[in-house]
Amino acid sequence: QVQLVESGGGLVQAGGSLRLSCAASGTIFDVRAMTWYRQAPGKQRDLVATITSGGSTNYAGSVKGRFTISRDNANNTVYLQMNSLKPEDTAVYYCNAEIVLVGNPRRYSYWGQGTQVTVSS
Repeated sequence: QVQLVESGGGLVQAGGSLRLSCAASGTIFDVRAMTWYRQAPGKQRDLVATITSGGSTNYAGSVKGRFTISRDNANNTVYLQMNSLKPEDTAVYYCNAEIVLVGNPRRYSYWGQGTQVTVSS
């Protein structure tokens, strides 16, 4: 019914930048909050940044001032601009979206497949 497709990961040197994208498609009536998480090897999945449908944002302290989350509501897409990357940002990045489906008033949570970000020192 719904797919979240991520892109933009890769290998970058410390201090570099990457831009992640996550596009939602399917029988979508409305997309509410969209959130980026990340999971490093052997660690739990942590929230990186979230943005509401109205554009309000919230960031993890470790990325505040370096990462910017934004969204294109017309295309159900969320972005994560990552600047001044550090080796500790290395992780698989996942997007999550709270979505209301056509013909169903409930809100469901969907996940992307993840995209690897590797920052070399």
